[in-house]
Amino acid sequence: MDELKLIGPIRQLVTMEALPLKGPLSDSQLQIVEQAGILISNGKILAIGVFERLKTDYSKAELYELKGDHVCLPGFIDAHTHICFGGSRANDYALRNSGKTYLEIAKSGGGIWDTVTETRKAEKEELIKKTTKLANRHLETGVTTLEVKSGYGLSVEEEIKMLEAIKQANDTIPSDLIATCLAAHMFPKDYKGTKKEYLEELVVKLLPMIKEKGLAHRIDAFIEESAFSPIEIAPYFETAKKMGFDITVHADQFTPGGSQVAVDFGAISADHLEASTEKEIQLLAQSDTIATALPGASLGLGCNFTPARKLLDAGATLAIASDHNPGSAPMGDLLTQAAILGAFEKLSNAEVLAGITIRAAAALGLKDRGKLAKGLLADFSLFHTDNYQEILYNQGNLKPCMVWKAGSLVFNKHKA
Repeated sequence: MDELKLIGPIRQLVTMEALPLKGPLSDSQLQIVEQAGILISNGKILAIGVFERLKTDYSKAELYELKGDHVCLPGFIDAHTHICFGGSRANDYALRNSGKTYLEIAKSGGGIWDTVTETRKAEKEELIKKTTKLANRHLETGVTTLEVKSGYGLSVEEEIKMLEAIKQANDTIPSDLIATCLAAHMFPKDYKGTKKEYLEELVVKLLPMIKEKGLAHRIDAFIEESAFSPIEIAPYFETAKKMGFDITVHADQFTPGGSQVAVDFGAISADHLEASTEKEIQLLAQSDTIATALPGASLGLGCNFTPARKLLDAGATLAIASDHNPGSAPMGDLLTQAAILGAFEKLSNAEVLAGITIRAAAALGLKDRGKLAKGLLADFSLFHTDNYQEILYNQGNLKPCMVWKAGSLVFNKHKA
């Protein structure tokens, strides 16, 4: 038999099992195992049950016995980040708080283009270092899987540099980084041609190279007046889909329209949705496209939150991600943001926790994580408390004391 590891006793273990993917959730639907143990073999969960019983049945297992009360949750999954970048946008933040709009700042030389300029200046090793640092910061808050987008290169060469940096960072850290190509983040100001020609160049030169190098299997685009229109992006998405890429969309952040594109192309997720109307809410609810709320962007920009309550009540799948980026969402604390969104949108604990675990896993097409069950990855966090409700109640102030990734203890607050 493989070498076994047993962790416990755990006062409450919240499995996130047997929850529907779509629609509202009540806390009564949560499966909670009391005085639990997790039995691990080869990085995966072999069994979950009462600790003392597992301790007797698997007496030869390596024992990691916990002292005091702990609550266990699945490793958090942040399904939308931009943590590979150069420079800072602290000046943009100050200008926004002084009354300038996001679009005004972008038109005056700030915004995404400022980060593009700084990211192009950065050597690949610098981007690897920053991505690694930020991913490890997320790990210490319980995030064991996070998506990372390119999109600050905006040329074939620079997008490849970013995606290679993400891949190399992933090879050196405990958490899993899921790369997404966002070369259609905005139309590059220095491109000598039209938007159509830029997107055609990405199709002809960039996407085949990404395939060949195995750098990403996801393609994203920003559908907005400052970026690309639904008509402009359609041929790009059509080709990407034919090539086998998963589609995801920056949708309805400032104006509606992106959700329709996401549904039309069978996108795995539509992210942002702060400007979604009843039409977009119903459209997403009646589709398989996952609605991903990004409360960090609302906090960074001082704008409305994604209509999470309406989306859930309409029957949509709601994931929650941090949008961690240097411009509109610099906080990068998924748990804090999810708790705040829950308070403003009146979401149950079950809805918030599902949004950063099992439903977030679905937004990335991952079936081996997001809940605690036999055969899945042993990704989980332990919190020093006797009641799982305390975690969201503390709005991010109660952080994990231990984080386990694929059955290995990768963060221990007591030894940090």
